[in-house]
Amino acid sequence: MTITLTNKSIDKYFGFLTRLDNVSKKRLIIKLTESIKEKSDKPVDLKSLYGAWEDSRSSDEIINEIHTSRVEKNDIIDFK
Repeated sequence: MTITLTNKSIDKYFGFLTRLDNVSKKRLIIKLTESIKEKSDKPVDLKSLYGAWEDSRSSDEIINEIHTSRVEKNDIIDFK
C-alpha cells in the first residue's frame, strides 16, 4: 500500500523534519533512499509453489486417521 501526499502535506512534514538534528536527518535520508531503490525480484519457479501430498497410505486410511484423531471437548469451563 502506498500513500500519495500533496505538496501542502509534504511542506508540513518538511517543516517538522527541519527541526531534527543532522544525524537524524541523515538516517532518515538513508532510509528513504533505500526504500526507493529498485529491488531485483528473482523469478519465481512455479513448480516450487505447488505440490502433491505424498503418502504410502490410501485416502481412506488418511481420512480414518483424521476422524479418529479428533478430540471432542465436553469440559465446559465456567469463568464466573
